[in-house]
Amino acid sequence: MRVVLGVSGGIAAYKACLLLRLFTEGGHDVTVVPTRAALEFVGAPTWAALSGKPVATDVWNEVHRVPHVRLGQHADLVVVAPATADLLARAAHGLADDLLTNTLLTARCPVVLTPAMHTEMWTHPATRANVATLRERGVHVIEPASGRLTGADTGPGRLPDPEDIYRACLQAAGGELARSGAATGPGPLSGRHVVVTAGGTREPLDPVRFIGNRSSGKQGIALAEVAARRGARVTLIAASVDVPLPTGVEVVRVETAVQLKDAVDKAAVDADVVVMAAAPADFRPAHYTDAKIKKSQLPGGAEDAPTIELTTNPDIVRGLVDARDGARSPLIVSFAAETGDAHGSVMDHARAKFARKGSDLQVVNEVGVGRTFGADESTVHILTRGSDAVVDAGPASKVSIAATVWDVVQKHLEPA
Repeated sequence: MRVVLGVSGGIAAYKACLLLRLFTEGGHDVTVVPTRAALEFVGAPTWAALSGKPVATDVWNEVHRVPHVRLGQHADLVVVAPATADLLARAAHGLADDLLTNTLLTARCPVVLTPAMHTEMWTHPATRANVATLRERGVHVIEPASGRLTGADTGPGRLPDPEDIYRACLQAAGGELARSGAATGPGPLSGRHVVVTAGGTREPLDPVRFIGNRSSGKQGIALAEVAARRGARVTLIAASVDVPLPTGVEVVRVETAVQLKDAVDKAAVDADVVVMAAAPADFRPAHYTDAKIKKSQLPGGAEDAPTIELTTNPDIVRGLVDARDGARSPLIVSFAAETGDAHGSVMDHARAKFARKGSDLQVVNEVGVGRTFGADESTVHILTRGSDAVVDAGPASKVSIAATVWDVVQKHLEPA
């Protein structure tokens, strides 16, 4: 896909470097068009090095190529990140005083604008009117995130995470472009049915409370997206996730580990690959209470605390392996999210789990607060049944990690 990445002059311009990397790692052809103000935050050599292309801000470079028209005409997607209040105003009023605004006027492809500015600027009536005008014209304007802004300010106006912007861009591109990641041509997983699980399960205790975990679902969703772009028919079984679900794939929503098992068993019947990237709970409450458990109704009163009896959830991966009964299909990829302890390292525990599970491949990562769960980057180690070799990937974006996982999977698939 041919992408024009516009960058306007805000402090969040540095995050656009990460967005650029996601596009290039996804196999897209990216041309960066910064404004002059953007170059005050991130210089032209950085954009040129990351994109592999020269960078220009005005219409006077390579005039014979008519860049102010050509870029917009030939693009499959134009995204501006960050889009400042000034950029939104100029785009809404059709101004064309630099290369980026000329490109926005000539683009006939999907256009995605990702605002980033202080809360007062985002909520100002002028900005809201400009956003409304742009949306009426079919421009995709992503709502900014809330959080810490420049200085001590907090509130709406923060640039969304690059991976969230990337997903929104693929969805905006739509159709085959969003599914394949390229304008034409079959992918290496064409004709394959792959099942991917994502997110953490929630095991209910009562109508209000549940036992869960910190999984965001980012890695599983990235695996589904990359498989779809490589031509696979994808069934994504999603538990609790913190990021938007992708388009171009079949999505099955579940909540508990038992529901996840039932959905996986059903989808795996005709699957070529099952990737168990979800984080199912090992245990669930043995008893579910139909009404909220109230402190005032406990035997010891408000100062008492209930004892929660747990029971073991089914081992979904082991069940898939046993169900194959000697067959080689589907190829089963398990995940081991581990922490080291006094009894062994992360890899010690992961190898022991690999032996118990019986899967064909295992993706190992170290988890913890602020590590892997919810993060945009990860580091993994991929183990293969019957081999001592380990494929290491990262630290890298979860999209890049997903690409590496599928590279390894493809080497172990039997001919279609």
